[in-house]
Amino acid sequence: MRVVTFGELMLRLQPEGYLRFAQADKLEATFGGAEANVAVSLANFGDDVAFVSKLPKHEIGQAAVNSLRKYGVDTSLIVRGGDRVGVYYCEKGASQRPSKVIYDRANSAIALAKASEFDWDSIFEGVEWFHFTGITPALSEELAEITLEAVKSAKEKGITVSCDLNFRKKLWSKEEANKTMSEICKYVDVCIANEEDAKDVFGIESENTDIESGKLNSEGYVSVARQLSLRFGFKAVAITLRESLSANDNNWSGMLYVGNNAFFSKKYAVHIVDRVGGGDSFGAGLIHSMLCGAYAQDAIEFAVAASCLKHSIEGDYNLVSEDEVNALVAGNGSGRVQR
Repeated sequence: MRVVTFGELMLRLQPEGYLRFAQADKLEATFGGAEANVAVSLANFGDDVAFVSKLPKHEIGQAAVNSLRKYGVDTSLIVRGGDRVGVYYCEKGASQRPSKVIYDRANSAIALAKASEFDWDSIFEGVEWFHFTGITPALSEELAEITLEAVKSAKEKGITVSCDLNFRKKLWSKEEANKTMSEICKYVDVCIANEEDAKDVFGIESENTDIESGKLNSEGYVSVARQLSLRFGFKAVAITLRESLSANDNNWSGMLYVGNNAFFSKKYAVHIVDRVGGGDSFGAGLIHSMLCGAYAQDAIEFAVAASCLKHSIEGDYNLVSEDEVNALVAGNGSGRVQR
């Protein structure tokens, strides 16, 4: 079963360890981006997955492509051209000091891409699932149109479409997001969100929840999922539930709403090594489980366990296997040395 993801792959630059930007005299370089992160996770689970984007032909663009290819992601559909690989700078938080991200992605190759560069009929040949996030249409008006064209084409071909809302206030306003995503989401089957996205993009929120303090009312999210489903006709809504105790320690769980029923996962107490890509690993776990025909409860357990493990791994990519995720689902979460 083939999956296609569509978005931007960026160069990630960060200080060593927990140094602040102002302290650093050198930066570590890796690659990452929401839809690329999903593709790598799926490849590590053994799925046939291709990533669609646009990257320059120069050496940094090729290094970005190679970062996906080494994990088995099909990169043959990536358009080559343009001058820039988008960049983001990441300062890892600690204790009560939050992490910070600075974008330098204006005029990147994908942000300047044209609709004529993507032949969706060809791209979707033999594909069963298409995934993107709300980040991609936020990059430019043209990309918003390209994304809309993609989801329309996918639906015409009977392909399951999933979207992680992933609202980024540094890329567009809530009003812009609402207008664009309200149209795109008409063609989405599976919606993935966190405790902020539904509120920021569509004005839908859970009662008795204080996002900043980390207080969650899990049952309130059933109402959020129901409202989203009624508005857009989603077949499933998945919501990650993060209780932020500090930058280093979170409680992590999730909910899957399918057929007017809500399924809640086990809750994990997570000590964070790197939280970037946590939501992407959740999405990949959900897609993999649903492609395999997993029961709803099993699907949400796998997705949350996969993202739990991602919090222990440096960089954007979730480098865990299906067996490792299943072991955690089965209760093997002690962290003891495996010999």
